[in-house]
Amino acid sequence: MKTFTVPARENVSEVNQTLFDTLKKKIGKVPNLYATIAYSKNALGTYLTLQSAPTSLTSKEKEIVNLVTSQVNDCEYCLAAHTTIGKLNGFTDDQILEIRSGAASFNAKYNALAALVKSFVENAGKVSAEAVNDFFEAGYTNENLVDTIVLIGDKTITNYLYAVTKVPVDFPAAPALPATVA
Repeated sequence: MKTFTVPARENVSEVNQTLFDTLKKKIGKVPNLYATIAYSKNALGTYLTLQSAPTSLTSKEKEIVNLVTSQVNDCEYCLAAHTTIGKLNGFTDDQILEIRSGAASFNAKYNALAALVKSFVENAGKVSAEAVNDFFEAGYTNENLVDTIVLIGDKTITNYLYAVTKVPVDFPAAPALPATVA
């Protein structure tokens, strides 16, 4: 299989160089997976627009979607990045591990969201009726459902990109799920 290297700033389009500069100012670096998206002169800007688009979900709820999707898709890179971001959003290490398993016993609403996302991703969009019913009974809306699906799509893009490129993970590694949880 082809080996992918992470492109340096000088090896991407001028538009992407500007995006690299913005990312560096905003988060202190250009994550390797974002840099890899910059192989396309259009994809990085498109992806960053999608990722930063307004949503009806809270920051914590977004991280639940990101963590569950990345776990089901077995994306080492995104699990590392979103474990870091999950902590920044106030989740504990134990909560993050539980969320990755598709549950959140510490919060009924989050639990319904995690279960729905797990069902969606494991079943290629053919979510169980029970997961949908539990989601709505937990207080989520039609808007939240649509936004959840968009976020699953967002995260699936980077999960798949990492699966094919295997670029170096430049975040602290996410711990493995305990055998009893996985």
